[in-house]
Amino acid sequence: MANSLTGKQKAFLAFIKQFIAEHETWPGYKHFVEEFGYRSPNSVTQNLRALERKKYIARHGTGYRLCPVLQPEPGIPIVGTITAGQLQEAVEANLGTITLTMLFPNLDRLYALRVTGQSMKGADIEDGDYVLLVDDDIPDGGIGAILFNGETSLKRIFMDARGLRLEPANPEFDDIRIEPDIFEEVTILGRYIGHVNRKGVFKASERSRRLPARRFSPFRHN
Repeated sequence: MANSLTGKQKAFLAFIKQFIAEHETWPGYKHFVEEFGYRSPNSVTQNLRALERKKYIARHGTGYRLCPVLQPEPGIPIVGTITAGQLQEAVEANLGTITLTMLFPNLDRLYALRVTGQSMKGADIEDGDYVLLVDDDIPDGGIGAILFNGETSLKRIFMDARGLRLEPANPEFDDIRIEPDIFEEVTILGRYIGHVNRKGVFKASERSRRLPARRFSPFRHN
């Protein structure tokens, strides 16, 4: 939690949690007075308001409820600064963390699929890699995953007068053609934004996102 508690507030909160665990109900004022020896109910009210202000408890009807414990998002610690110019003294500092949300702003729309096959080897996407896809339209010439006729495919996708052309990144594989009159049978699964393997995380290159000005979405989404 961002808002730290005093020693007394920690004890107060611990008593609430223990009481609920044992009795399955919120403690009354008399329980707080008996536990902590308060002379006035005002001391109970002050502690409750402090916990509410620090978001450990919240109003619930005429009483209170415990708030869920918010765990900090895991990330890579930023431990200082380093110059990219002249030599300078190292500066150590706690500058927070680099989180998945910072690396992938569309994290709520992101998911992964495991690749089988080598048709995208020329785009550095190998068999066994995990491609990262975002629920979005695919730019003309961009890499994306589609579902057609009950089968899925990860390819570089082009649109022309003859329909869709699914182009592999490996000369050992042929293009796949989808005629315009059956566009409605194609479903976008996602736009490729990177992939993951044992070597690390790789974000899509500019070449993978080429021709962004001409977008097409003749498909239905999931």
